[in-house]
Amino acid sequence: MDRLLIDETTKVAALLDAYPELEGVLIEIAPPFKKLKNPVLRRSVAKVASLRQAAAVARIPASELVNQLREAVGQPPIELGTEDASVSYLGERPDWYDPDFVVDVLDESALPEDGPMPLVPLLKRAQGLGEREILEFRTTFLPAPGIDAMSKKGFAAWTKEISPGEFRTYFTNAQRPRA
Repeated sequence: MDRLLIDETTKVAALLDAYPELEGVLIEIAPPFKKLKNPVLRRSVAKVASLRQAAAVARIPASELVNQLREAVGQPPIELGTEDASVSYLGERPDWYDPDFVVDVLDESALPEDGPMPLVPLLKRAQGLGEREILEFRTTFLPAPGIDAMSKKGFAAWTKEISPGEFRTYFTNAQRPRA
């Protein structure tokens, strides 16, 4: 059987299924991924998170992450862009953001360790947002997989880094008209 060729689109679950020995390497590069040791998160987050998103979480260029993993399994390096993948998630404050319209806060640190992946309660709360209302998601990492998943569901997102290891991501229902 051919081994998985690693690139930025590779899902973390597929990577770890093909190369279980890379779990420690991935965690060393991106410490937030230590949560992959939780079987529930491993079965959920790892299936949706790509290495590009993992690189954003780690705040390193996707090429660096991919090539470190490729090197660890004896694959030759590949050419990718050198831009830090997190840059696309940390943009300028959008026009729709107003702190007065934050109606709910979900703190990742308050979620049960053995509970569902954070996307489940995040999506549930966001679906109840009214016009102009905003949900704040507090995390210790850049929640790139969650941002992408919420965007696919029609929510607009904006993330700001408060301090190293402290992020606030704001979601609003992008489908609703703005006054």
